[in-house]
Amino acid sequence: MSVPVRPDTPPARPAVPSAANLPLLGFTLLLLCQAVGEALSRLLHLPFPGPVVGMMLLLPALRSTWVRAAVVPAAQFLLAHLALLFVPVGVGVMAYVGLLADHGFRLLAVIALSTWAGMAATLWALRWRSRDEDGQA
Repeated sequence: MSVPVRPDTPPARPAVPSAANLPLLGFTLLLLCQAVGEALSRLLHLPFPGPVVGMMLLLPALRSTWVRAAVVPAAQFLLAHLALLFVPVGVGVMAYVGLLADHGFRLLAVIALSTWAGMAATLWALRWRSRDEDGQA
């Protein structure tokens, strides 16, 4: 037994959020990915921080048109106000100015060496990858 379709019934529209709700949905998706990433990182004892795992979860989701349409306005807002997100870090540094005075040179040396090591590893990986693509062994 089939259900008759009335000719004046409009076709069903896909469930796409309205433009007014996109930023809120985008923030929700970003926070959800971060929370799920944090949970996975802790439960599985991963060597990555939760937000990094959350970004890895968000990356394939961004292939969806409606996810991208929701996340882009939220991400643009966050990037436009990025300087405000550094205020708590600056306050934290000022709270430990004595520690910086005692160990500042060591911290600076560690930052410089780790930056250099990261750049050297990237250079090595790029050279190795380009040699592989050129057909050299």
